[in-house]
Amino acid sequence: MTLQQLKYIIAIAECGSITAAAERLLVAQPSLSKSVSDLEKELGITIFCRSNRGVYLSEEGTRFLSYARQVTEQFGLLEERYKHKETVRRVFSISAQHYSFVVNAFVALVKEYAENKYEFTLRESRTHDIIEDVRTSRSELGVLFLSKFNRDVILRIVENADLKFTSLFYASPHVFVSRSNPLAGKSCVTLEELREFPRLTYEQGINNSFYYSEELHSTEESPKSIIVTDRATLFNLLIGLNGYTISSGILSSDLNGTNIVAIPLESDEVMEIGYISPADRPLSAVSERYLEHLRNYIKNLS
Repeated sequence: MTLQQLKYIIAIAECGSITAAAERLLVAQPSLSKSVSDLEKELGITIFCRSNRGVYLSEEGTRFLSYARQVTEQFGLLEERYKHKETVRRVFSISAQHYSFVVNAFVALVKEYAENKYEFTLRESRTHDIIEDVRTSRSELGVLFLSKFNRDVILRIVENADLKFTSLFYASPHVFVSRSNPLAGKSCVTLEELREFPRLTYEQGINNSFYYSEELHSTEESPKSIIVTDRATLFNLLIGLNGYTISSGILSSDLNGTNIVAIPLESDEVMEIGYISPADRPLSAVSERYLEHLRNYIKNLS
C-alpha cells in the first residue's frame, strides 16, 4: 500500500467514477483501475462497488476512506513543515445544523488564524449528511441536537457509524419570528397560537424523517408549511411572510441583524446540543480550539 494509492482512492470517491478521477489525476484509466485492484487484493477487501453509473464505496470502503484521508492530510502537514520550511497550513472542516452560534465560533476561529495559512470549511447541512460527513472524515466535527423524541434513534445511528456524541449545552425551545409578527411582543407562545402562521423547516432530502428534523415537534400538524434549504432564505421568509421556526432561541445580532426575535415556546421538550466526532481517535488541535470558541460564545450568552 502506497500513499499514491490512497490519493487515488480519495479522488475516485470524490469523482464517483474511475474515468473522471483519471482525468483529474492525469493518469491512464487502466493504470488507475489496476492500482485500485492491486490495493483491494493486498488488503483483502472490496473498496469500490461497480454500477452502470460508475463506482461507489462499499461499507468497508467507506471506513477505509476515512483512514486514507487522515493519512494523506497528516502527510501533507509533514511536508509543509519539514520539506518546504513554510508555515503549516491549518486544515479544519465542520458540518452542522443551521445554528448561528456555530457560525460565530467559526468566525472567531478564522480571526485567530488570520495571519497564518489555513483551509477551513463550514457546511450547514442536513442531519443525515452531517453524520455521513463525519463518518467519512469529510468533516472533523458535526453539530446537531438531541431531544426526547429523536435521542434514541440519532444516538443509535451515530454509534453504528463509529462516532460519539458529546454534549455542549441545553436550550429551552423558542420560536424565531419577525419583529413585526403579531406574536413578537408575547412573553411565551403555544403551538396552538402558531397554527395560523407559516411554519418554516429545513429540508432533509431523500433521508427525510421526523427523527432527522432540525425542529422540535416535527410530528405536529401545521396547515401552512414551507420547507427551505438555507438559513438566509428562512430568515427572509420569517420577515416577509410572518412565519416562524422552532429552534434554540440563540440569535446573533452581529450576523443576523435585529429583525428576528426569539420567544419561549411552551413545550415539554429540551434541546441538547452537542457535537459528533470519531470514536476511535482524538480531536485535532484546531478542532479543540474551535470547540473552545464555541463554549466561550455560549457561556457569554448565558
